[in-house]
Amino acid sequence: MQTPLRSKDLETPLRGVRTNIVQSIRAFRVQDLQDAATAMGHHFLYANLAHAQSKQDVLDLIAAQFTFPSHFGKNFDALYDCMTDPLHKSGPQPGFIVVLEQIPATGKFDKEAREQLLDIFRDAADYWGDRKIPFRCFYSFL
Repeated sequence: MQTPLRSKDLETPLRGVRTNIVQSIRAFRVQDLQDAATAMGHHFLYANLAHAQSKQDVLDLIAAQFTFPSHFGKNFDALYDCMTDPLHKSGPQPGFIVVLEQIPATGKFDKEAREQLLDIFRDAADYWGDRKIPFRCFYSFL
């Protein structure tokens, strides 16, 4: 007879990872993070940004892959807004695991732009942390 997996068993990839953090994906596999999100009942948001060349491309890809509303303003302020207040107002949230894979390093999306993008997610992690809601964001660079 098989023993069903407990939520805690599937959560193992996140053992030792603070609940409100933005960090490099390092040794984590996307599938393991998605499985952990499912086991914990958290939202899983994934964006592959490998084909982005500019800030606008990055925002377009995130908006499409996170299924933002059509009125999304396509700037960093609007990105922060979509990741925080409207979700909070829509009801209780169980938590979030976000993956930003292959953030570009191009002339049109330089180090400063990458840091601004990650700052948005750090601010979102703080926002949710203040509300005692787990928000973990993992990223990798192209």
